[in-house]
Order: sequence, then C-alpha cells, then structure tokens
Amino acid sequence: MARAILNTHDEGLVYMRRQVVALGVVAVVAFSSACGSQPPPPPPPPSSGLDLAGFDRSVRAQDDLFEFANGGWLKNTPIPADRSEYGTDTMLALRAGENQRDLIQQAGANTEAPANSDERKIGDLYASFMDTGRLDRLRADSLTPDFAAVDRISNPADLVRHLGAIQRAGASNPIGLSVNQDAKDATAYITEISQSGTSLPDRDYYLSTDPGMVALRDKYRAYTAKMFGLAGLPDPDGSAARILDLETKLAQAQWTETANRDAVATYNKFAVADATRTTGLDWAAYLDAAGIHQPNLVIDQPSYFTALNGLLSSVPLDTWKQYLKWHLLEDYAPCLSDDFVTTSFDFTGKVLGGKEQNQERWRRGVAAVNSVLGEAIGKLYVAKYFAPETKQRAEALVGNLLDAYRDSIDKLDWMTPATKVAAKEKLSKLTVKIGYPDRWRDYSSLVIKRDDLVGNLHRAREFDHQYAIDKLGKPIDREEWDMTPQTVNAYYSPSMNEIVFPAAILQPPYFDAKADDAVNYGGIGATIGHEISHAFDDQGSKYDASGNLRDWWTPADGQAFAAKTGALVSQFNAYEPLPGTHINGQLTLGENIADLSGLVVAHRAYLKALDGKQAPVLDGFTGEQRFWLGYAQSWRGKSRDEATRQQLLADEHSPVKFRTNGPVSNADPFYQAFDLHPGDKLYRPDTERVRLW
Repeated sequence: MARAILNTHDEGLVYMRRQVVALGVVAVVAFSSACGSQPPPPPPPPSSGLDLAGFDRSVRAQDDLFEFANGGWLKNTPIPADRSEYGTDTMLALRAGENQRDLIQQAGANTEAPANSDERKIGDLYASFMDTGRLDRLRADSLTPDFAAVDRISNPADLVRHLGAIQRAGASNPIGLSVNQDAKDATAYITEISQSGTSLPDRDYYLSTDPGMVALRDKYRAYTAKMFGLAGLPDPDGSAARILDLETKLAQAQWTETANRDAVATYNKFAVADATRTTGLDWAAYLDAAGIHQPNLVIDQPSYFTALNGLLSSVPLDTWKQYLKWHLLEDYAPCLSDDFVTTSFDFTGKVLGGKEQNQERWRRGVAAVNSVLGEAIGKLYVAKYFAPETKQRAEALVGNLLDAYRDSIDKLDWMTPATKVAAKEKLSKLTVKIGYPDRWRDYSSLVIKRDDLVGNLHRAREFDHQYAIDKLGKPIDREEWDMTPQTVNAYYSPSMNEIVFPAAILQPPYFDAKADDAVNYGGIGATIGHEISHAFDDQGSKYDASGNLRDWWTPADGQAFAAKTGALVSQFNAYEPLPGTHINGQLTLGENIADLSGLVVAHRAYLKALDGKQAPVLDGFTGEQRFWLGYAQSWRGKSRDEATRQQLLADEHSPVKFRTNGPVSNADPFYQAFDLHPGDKLYRPDTERVRLW
C-alpha cells in the first residue's frame, strides 16, 4: 500500500545565504529610517518549486508529460554505480542516510551514555558492523551454532519443529509467519501464515523458459555453490543443484503475485487442528516451536502448504538441511567476511539489480542500525531534522485533501446513495499519522554487543519475534507505526484504516513550505491523495470503516466499479516498459487506482486552496500547469533494465514514467491545462478516460 517507487533495498546549505539576505534587509531598513519614510520593498515572488533545468523542451507536455518535465534530468543524470534505480525518492533517502550517519556517530562518541541506553546500543551496533577486521577473521564461524542445529534434524517431524523454532530468529524458510490484525475482526490480533522460502525475486524466475531466465538460474546455481565452498560445506556443486531443484518445486506450488493481492482469497481462517486436516502439516508442533499458543490462524495460500507438506516428506532430509544452511548463509552474508559480502553482492546486486558496485560500508551500516533500532534512530532524527511547523502544514494539507474527497463522493454519478453513506463513514474514521509516533518503542530488553554483529542481528530478530507474538490476545495498538520516521515513503493500512506519512518524505521536492501551492499539491498532495485512495482501491475497498474485511458495496456499485477498474487494467496492460515485457495491469491495479484517484482529488484540493483566487503565472506556467508539472517531477526517476524487469514481474507499482503519463491521460483538468486535442500522444477519447473519484 506504500508509495514506494524505487527498490527499498537501495538505501537506503543555504543557512549562510539566508543570513546574508537578512543582514541586507536590516541595512536597508536602517538607511530608510535615517533618510525619511520610504515604502517597504515588495515581497519577493514565491518560488514555483519546479526544477526548470530538468525539463526537456524538445518534448511536448501533450505527448509525454514525464519526459517534458524530467527529460533534461534523465539525460544528464547517470544512475550511481551502487544503485539499481535513482530518482527523487533515492535522493531524499540518501540525504536521510547522511543525517542518520551523523546521529549514529554522535551516539557512538558519547562515552557518558548509560550502558543500556538507546544511544549506547546505536553506537555499539554500528561499531560491530564497521569492524571489518574482526569479521574477516571470523568468516562464517558465527553461524556454526545454527548449522549444528540443522544437523540435529533427524526426521520430517523434527524438520517441522525446526521450521517453527527458527521463526524466533527470523530465518528464511518455506513458511512465512507474522502477527497481524484479523482481517475479519479488526479488534484482535491473529497469527498469519504465508508462502515463502525462495531466493529469487518471483516464481517466474524459476519457471520461465525465457533464455535470459534460464541463464540467470545457471548463475544462481553457481552463486550458491560458491557460497557453500566459502563456508567449507561439502559438495558445493551438488548441493547447489539440489537447492535450485527444491526451490523450483516451491515456486511451482506458490501463488502468483496477482493472486496474492486478493484480500478475500488469501483470508482462510482455521482452528489449528482443522489447518492440519486441510494441509497435512502439523501446525500444533510448528506453532509450539515458534512460541505461539493460540487456537486459530489464518493461512494465506492453503494449496501451497498442502504441497509443502508433501515436499517435507518426499524431498530427502539431507537436501532440506542443505537448503536451510544455504538460507542462513544468504541471510547473513552481508555481515560476514569480505569474500562472502562480495560474492553475495556479485549476484544479488549485479546480476539481479544491475548495480556496478556495492554501497559504501557506512551506508550499509546505517541500514543495519535502522533494521534493528529504527525507532531509536527515528527519535533522534525528528528532534533534529523535523520542524513542528512542517507537521502543522502537512496536517492542514491532509485536511484539504479529505474535504476534497468528501466532495468527490457526493458528486459521483456511478455510486448509489447507500454506498456513498458507507464511503463517507469510512473516510470520517480514517486516522492520519504525520511525522513520528506519539509513543516510541522500548528497546531496553534488547542486548547489543560491540563485538558480536551476527549475534546482535540474531538477538534483534528474536526480540522482534517476541514483540510480535506478545500482541496475541491483547487489544490492538493503534499508536504503533509500521515505518520509521526517517523512511522516505508512506502507507495506508486497511485494517487500521489509517494513512501514515513519516517525517523524511515531508521535505522538498515533495513538500516545500517556501514553494507555491500548485507544486506542493501536485507533489505531496497527490501522494496524500494516493494513500487515502487506497481505502477505496480494488482491495482496500473490501474493508469497512472499522477495518473489517466485509462487502459494504451494493451489487450495482460493485459492478460499476469493476467495469471502471477493468478499463484501467486494459490501459496499463498496453504499456511496454521493456521490449516484449508489458506492465501487468491486474497486479498493479491497486496502485494505479490510487495514483489516478489521488491525483484527481489533489487537484480539487488545490482549487479549494485557491479559494476562487487566480494563481499567478510563475516561470512561464499557470498554476494549473504547475500542478501537473509538480506531479510529474515528483515521480522523477530512472532504473536499470534488470531492476525494471524485476519490478514488472514482482512489484505492485508501475514504472514511474507510466505512473505519470497513465493517470494524467485520464484527468480532464490536465487536458484543459495543456490544451490537448486528438493527435496529441497523451490524448484519450472522452469515452475511454477512466473516471473514478
């Protein structure tokens, strides 16, 4: 449900000038007082907030708004060697990472910090990551106890219990476990089980007969064998072949990414004994080993687990042991000696992501601290980098967006009055979280040691697992956040019926307090609208105002909505970002709905903010034009072909160019702002434009 246009694994002064200007103003005032009364100088015109240097004026906005607004930047900005993608989100994430490094180094330098304080833990964890000399001496020795636990498995029943036990340390395996709100009882937590256990980005990487995918699987097998050799494990080549064969069998049983989007199909609630009768897997033993003792669970993909139960018996136990050791190596490789780090990057970074070099170690260290002590860093981050007035301005903008959404519901010609009432009730109960949580997470029971990186990560995963299962049987924690304040992203939660905007996204160019309203509404306004719209996308609309998975639409409204969204599927199916590879309009439908709806509602909110006044012409563009240009520049970005291919197969988000041009081609005000006519490449006949909200 998040904005996320770029791979989240890629992590992530004008003060002197302002002082000079201020001093200049003081001098003018003093001189005027001495020489007689003079009228004050006129205020400077507001900034448009647009990056004019990034335009490509050889392209017409009517033909390709994305290229017109960003073409100059695209031509002149290479993707950094350590990135698969690069754009506005990445630039902000890089800046946030630099800010966090400063905070981490300050924490590490504070020798007076108490031994169990968050500051000491931040400094010690970072130091353990940066101690490459010690890590090179240890190589993979830190995993010896985990390998020994695998070797103790003696039969399929042991294997099931082992899969449950390693959930405590978050180890990758064929069973994904999480604690979430019960989708049909939003007042309670429940254990949720989902398919997992494959290393490549999507099942198609295992199953496709495309020659490029076949070659990639050969590289994956070679990568696995090399890692086994580095760890001193026996029969690297044979083990790698057997692991690939096992993961291929898992992939064959897995549901597609499109099928996994279906909130109704993936809600399958069982009593534990019934889950065992349905799938054959001993869920009581598995859950007991994971430390969970609840009567019910939700299984997202029951057929996958029926197939998995067969594999647990039919695949030789030695193969399962090799598989489990492989996933331990893969999980922890970035935290082992340099040869493991390099080998891991050569496949995951270069082959899968197209990167040329790994990120600087300090950036990887900052990411590691974030993964363990995210809110501890967040607390320091907002104290230094998030001004209270930014939160106030953002809250006001959200209020305008919600007002515009209410107006939109009233004016819908395809929704019946009964469903409009329910839609407005859902909107009225929407919770808005801006900047940072009101209550910070308590890390006091987490043990961090300055000389034990793998142990730190192991204990952190156990800490997170216990934190999650401790929720079972307790009231829903409505103050909890699923993103840290320093994250450049946002999300909507259907079960909580809330939108969340971390501090780090509320900065230029998405949100610039000094810029004209048009670009702010086209940027952060459309993003806010996007997240609100997820409450009414093809899946979010299946949840009611209280967050329960329940059909609150009349049959006629459901059919009308399906017809409109079906047209959006067809529109995006036609886009071809890579030769021979199209966008999957069904997989990306929720995000495409949110993009279109959020954009249109943000435009209405912008008009409300004008309150009937005429926006000034700035930098040669009207306010209307600046709104759409601000939207286009907010999606500025580019990616390597490897990353785009991975996105098209496994990501619910369309590539950024199509997240720009696709929605605007359906928006009537865009046509008016840039005077579109038949023959313009973005022109869609009136009868083909998708109008939702």
